Amino acid sequence: MQISKEKLSEYARLIVRTGANVQPGQVVQLSIAVEQHEFAAMITEEAYLAGAKKVNLNWLSDGQNRLHYRYAEESVLSETLPWEKEKLRQMTEDLPVRIFVESEDPDALAGLDPEKLSRVMQSRAAVAKPYRDEIDGRHQWCIAALPSEAWARKCFPGKSDEEAMELLYDAVFRTVRISDGSDAVEAWRAHTGLIEKKSAWLNAQGFTSLHYESGNGTDFTVELIPEAHWEGAGSINRENGAYYIPNMPTEEIFTSPRAGKCEGTLVAVKPLSWNGQLIEDFSITFSEGKAVSCKAAKGQELLEKMLHMDEGACMLGEVALVPKESPVNRCGFLFYSTLFDENACCHFAVGQGFKEVLPDGERLTTEEATAAGINDSIIHVDFMVGAEDLSITGFRPDGSSAAIFRNGTWAE
Repeated sequence: MQISKEKLSEYARLIVRTGANVQPGQVVQLSIAVEQHEFAAMITEEAYLAGAKKVNLNWLSDGQNRLHYRYAEESVLSETLPWEKEKLRQMTEDLPVRIFVESEDPDALAGLDPEKLSRVMQSRAAVAKPYRDEIDGRHQWCIAALPSEAWARKCFPGKSDEEAMELLYDAVFRTVRISDGSDAVEAWRAHTGLIEKKSAWLNAQGFTSLHYESGNGTDFTVELIPEAHWEGAGSINRENGAYYIPNMPTEEIFTSPRAGKCEGTLVAVKPLSWNGQLIEDFSITFSEGKAVSCKAAKGQELLEKMLHMDEGACMLGEVALVPKESPVNRCGFLFYSTLFDENACCHFAVGQGFKEVLPDGERLTTEEATAAGINDSIIHVDFMVGAEDLSITGFRPDGSSAAIFRNGTWAE
């Protein structure tokens, strides 16, 4: 199928100028699939027009990645070579604007050894984490997506490749607010304004815990950090004051709960695509703040591996509120992409929390953030719990409460 160059150019401009908000003199690091080279050129040109000093490309390939995991030794894949470490170190100096364009096949790594995948990821992530921590809050980044045939076929089985691609492109453009005859930049300005208004309401309530309940078996209480605030839509680079939108699309308002302080069971309402494999029909039970058991109709072993990636992988790093009428949910199908599916309904994340939700949090060390209650881990994996009948109630220190969500959406 043919998507107009004008619409793709508008999308590239939206990602660079509104999402990443590239500033003059900044280095840009673009990660994108080799199959998307034409769109990569559009983003690269748009970044230079925005004043980028240099655009570096990190080419991705599902096919190559699968071959590596199939044939290469685990010890070889797990090793981070000196030149790779130097590249990470250079990132802490350049503080690049990082742009990620996703288009992966959700089944890219299906059928491969989950233990090998987990161990390789664990080894490499442990090396990269200190560098990531060092640039946290000091650079802009944006994750967006562009359809691929493999991804489209997964979303729309039974359709021809052309029809599936057309349907997926239409959905992606709708969720990022690109439509004929409208101003996408203005639409995003209005959208982020509404999210910030809801965030302000939540911050004014002073909730110290939330209780979740739905008919599918979710019955869960999570404790919040009193000093932590709710955020949504945009973030600020504290180095230069640039406002950017980390995810496109985004519908969530989120915070980090107090690590190790939650009880009960969360039942997922959508499959989770992790490490190129699917986990379906699953639930996780927490006791004394840690995941103590889990059940999955598909991907049980993978889910268990995920929750044991490191000491913090079994604890929560994020709680996020998304009303069921979000544009992503209204598309009516599963994207098999966390970027989209997490913006369909309410979700949690196991693993790494966000120190930026604390007062002056970007300036805290990892140790200081952990002491304040923020979870630390090499992973951050979102899973969706926003059932149609989900109720969320917030409780204040004096015992009073207020309805936050009823029947899967805002109570007021």
